[in-house]
Amino acid sequence: MAQQQRTGHPNEPISEDYKQDLNPNPEAGQNDGPETVEADRFEQTAYEIEALHSRLSDFEKDELQAIPVLKPGARLQQGATYIDLSQSSIEEFTGMGDMSVEAGSYVVPKDRVDYLLWNRLTA
Repeated sequence: MAQQQRTGHPNEPISEDYKQDLNPNPEAGQNDGPETVEADRFEQTAYEIEALHSRLSDFEKDELQAIPVLKPGARLQQGATYIDLSQSSIEEFTGMGDMSVEAGSYVVPKDRVDYLLWNRLTA
């Protein structure tokens, strides 16, 4: 007797046996969640990072305190604009959902900085 072959359907749920293989990180790139998670993304400001003082010597104390720096391991938001102050040349880049801040990087999100201050940082 011939074996009957099973046919799949687009809306058929994925078996638990295959979920991990097909989607190893199902939350990657998601920008939703409680607001408390947003506060946990920031560890310090540019004022608190001694390594940035010489690079940003033209900025006043209150301006440095207004530049939030993402902590290592924080996920970047899909489509958001950032700069990395640890790079030799400061250039804007667009975050992707699978990107996160590496240790030793000083990543600043554009949407958390006043536009005049941002323009000075990227000039």
